[in-house]
Amino acid sequence: MNIGVGGASGKLGQAVLRELQARAPGHRLIAISRTPEQAPIGVEGRLGDYDRPETLAKAYAGLDRLLLIPTSDMRPGMRGDQNIAGIRGAVAAGVKHIVLMSAAGTREEEEPAIGASYWRGEQELIKTAPKWTVLRMNYYAESLLDEVQTSAAQGALAGIAENRVAFVSRDDIAAAAAGILTGDGHAGAIYNATGSRSYTGAERAALISEVMGKPLGYITVPAETLRAGMIEAGLPDFVASAVVGIQSIFADGALDIVTGDIEKLAGRPPRELRDLVSERFKPSVN
Repeated sequence: MNIGVGGASGKLGQAVLRELQARAPGHRLIAISRTPEQAPIGVEGRLGDYDRPETLAKAYAGLDRLLLIPTSDMRPGMRGDQNIAGIRGAVAAGVKHIVLMSAAGTREEEEPAIGASYWRGEQELIKTAPKWTVLRMNYYAESLLDEVQTSAAQGALAGIAENRVAFVSRDDIAAAAAGILTGDGHAGAIYNATGSRSYTGAERAALISEVMGKPLGYITVPAETLRAGMIEAGLPDFVASAVVGIQSIFADGALDIVTGDIEKLAGRPPRELRDLVSERFKPSVN
């Protein structure tokens, strides 16, 4: 079987390829990205750029299954257009089964809402692909930990409201995606890749504080205050708007969802947030 991964040069794409190499001996693996020369040893690299749709027919040629990973482009409308281009290119190339990486809580929204790109992609996939699967991921635990690194000096994590989020590790999402790509019975399914439990802002701050051995709280601030602070710190307007959009998704409860889909697809339970925090922040013992 020929299995392709679009967006293969990103961290998630690399993790999926590692899982496939471990799980899919005997299958032909194709890494598709703007930098095909970076494909891992034993994996075929092909040029494929969502912003250059003319590159996709050759990139997707002969594939039985393809995972499309959206870019991190935060400019309004861009990621949605890229998702559409990838799906249309895959359908035109005759890919038999297309898997789209999407986001938990996806629903009908209009640009510039951050979730609009996922909604557009899912709808195009369902309407046009011969076989399809959607894997909606919760918020990266790694992104939370990156936030902690920048917020620890202030002594608090910030959000626009109290919320609950089932943070999930990138490697767990990759393992679930690999399970879909190498398994059967997933056509027409929408899965949610989540952690094993949801954490409120106060709960995750307390957990991180305990592991780090230093005080860390959780505070709520108005959305405009958060946005203004990021712009003052030098972030582009569209990035600040995207971050506030993510916080609004948190506040709406869209990521307060826990499923067993990681274990079903990956064959193992998702990693616990405490373990991930410990790996990044636990003080070393001399």
